[in-house]
Amino acid sequence: MSEQTEHETESRPVAGGSAASGDAAGANAAGSAVIDEAVATARAARVKGSPVAIKVIAPAKVNLHLGVGPAGADGFHEVETVLHALALHDVLYVQRAAAAPGSGLTVELTCTFHEGLPAVEIAQEDNLAYRAVIALARALGREEDERLVMLLEKRIPVQAGLGGGSSNAAAALVGAATLWGVPVDDPRVEATARTLGADVAFFLQGGCGLYRGKGDEFVRALAPSKRSVVLVKPHVGVSTARAYAAFDANPQYVSAEKRAALAGAQGAAHVALRNNLAPAAEALVPELAEVRAWLEAQPGVAAAMLSGSGSATFAVCESLDAAFAVASAATKRGWWARATALSSARAAVVPR
Repeated sequence: MSEQTEHETESRPVAGGSAASGDAAGANAAGSAVIDEAVATARAARVKGSPVAIKVIAPAKVNLHLGVGPAGADGFHEVETVLHALALHDVLYVQRAAAAPGSGLTVELTCTFHEGLPAVEIAQEDNLAYRAVIALARALGREEDERLVMLLEKRIPVQAGLGGGSSNAAAALVGAATLWGVPVDDPRVEATARTLGADVAFFLQGGCGLYRGKGDEFVRALAPSKRSVVLVKPHVGVSTARAYAAFDANPQYVSAEKRAALAGAQGAAHVALRNNLAPAAEALVPELAEVRAWLEAQPGVAAAMLSGSGSATFAVCESLDAAFAVASAATKRGWWARATALSSARAAVVPR
């Protein structure tokens, strides 16, 4: 599923000028943008600094193993995958605010981008974090008049195969459930997660796990690793739909022998890196193959592989110093890069 983020904007009229004047209209647009940014910044500061706001981390993930099978009658592919959380994470602040009588549930989401990530503007209603709160309220049968104000600090790039949108949705579920006094392990929380996307339920558990079905059916947990990792992403995205279409044109299924070996793995350390969707994605975007080959040639890199359908490639490194060195070299080549580590993290409230 594609990852989504959103930058909230509010339209504000600017005094002076006429809509009939091109120059004035341009000035108005520029002025509106300045006001929008100021409003978003002020709102973010209020939420983040509020003593009643809760803080939830939303970790990224990589696929240590991705085995795509044939498409079923519904068009979805059978998938066997090992997901592993990363130390790299987004942060979500959630605060309850006063609501007008009869207003029902209102969700206000502001998204800010950090560490060199370009701002992405998507309608609030299309953001998975927003949709997660609305869906959970519906599942819980909540009809109270209430306002949830959320600030999402993005550090996970979008369209990268790192699960940022799904993790944000899981964090929103955790945050809303906590504010509403609902246990995070309430079956309705996980059931809601499964309706939002294949990876969302994983982030409620985190760590490392084997999944099947459409990638959303938990099989068992695996002992997580703490190995250092570097992430490298070129400034291009990969259409998941196009990647699967290219795969279907020339499928390369994982052999029964390799699947048997995976079934016997007890921990992340015993999982061989494998992604049979990668050749299709790299054929669509040749720069991905260039990134992988470059990573495999770097000192201190043990192995490199595309995560999911991309466009981020991750490399397992011999040390954190090696990961930082590779990240620095990749940045000099014009790619987005971050040194991080495999982690047992999950979407969870951070104690104040």
